[in-house]
Amino acid sequence: MSRVAKMAVKLPQGVEVSMKPEMIAVKGTLGSLELGQSSLVKVAQDGAALSFEPANDSREANAMAGTLRQLVGNMVNGVSKGFERKLSLIGVGYKAQAQGAKLNLTVGYSHPVVIEMPAGVKVETPTPTEVLVKGFDRQRVGQIAAEIRAVRPPEPYKGKGIRYADEKVAIKETKKK
Repeated sequence: MSRVAKMAVKLPQGVEVSMKPEMIAVKGTLGSLELGQSSLVKVAQDGAALSFEPANDSREANAMAGTLRQLVGNMVNGVSKGFERKLSLIGVGYKAQAQGAKLNLTVGYSHPVVIEMPAGVKVETPTPTEVLVKGFDRQRVGQIAAEIRAVRPPEPYKGKGIRYADEKVAIKETKKK
């Protein structure tokens, strides 16, 4: 059995899980999320914990049990605590400004770049060179952070661009005659 699937998902106070044959729904203080349920995995709720077990001995069922357990665990964490991704803007004149559900980036192009935030994702700019993406859906938060980074990825010679706060960029040496 998958090592990940062996661990039960503990439900914190204020998180409700409803299971249907084809859907798992998690509802908490920050929002609600749904996930399609696989026929290869048996999900059981005992008190304040969810357990996941493969429906048969196949390799696919074993892998799906671990995957489903991790996805549901992320949903539970998201609706109770939330997720956030921090990005840094490195470069002269690079700045970001949050305006409601939009992020306005000035990153060296002839025009400002405006990125719309989907429902459930908030963006903050604590300083003009930092962007904080917050939300309860881990996949959406990561996707929006990746889209913001893709506007101007860090280049390898001076390190200018948009990068994750914990990202290390290897600086290359320039060619010499």
